[in-house]
Amino acid sequence: MAISQERKTELIEEYRVHETDTGSPEVQIAVLTAEINTLNDHLRTHKKDHHSRRGLLKMVGRRKHLLTYLRNKDVVRYRDLIAKLGLRR
Repeated sequence: MAISQERKTELIEEYRVHETDTGSPEVQIAVLTAEINTLNDHLRTHKKDHHSRRGLLKMVGRRKHLLTYLRNKDVVRYRDLIAKLGLRR
């Protein structure tokens, strides 16, 4: 259950670091978080969809890796991002 192209563009506009940025850790984490949330909603209604559940777990792992990278690289950017996305409650 992928997010729409318009929603992805909005996320890139909101979380980019500079004008031509599409691949910074902040953008990647924001897009992954939106996809994870969408897939979570899907799995609440379709409990036996194990193929999608596996994809969800892979996305969560990728996001965790990117968050660890960002935390090691720049703690201030990491803290700002998790506060903005509402992660680590």
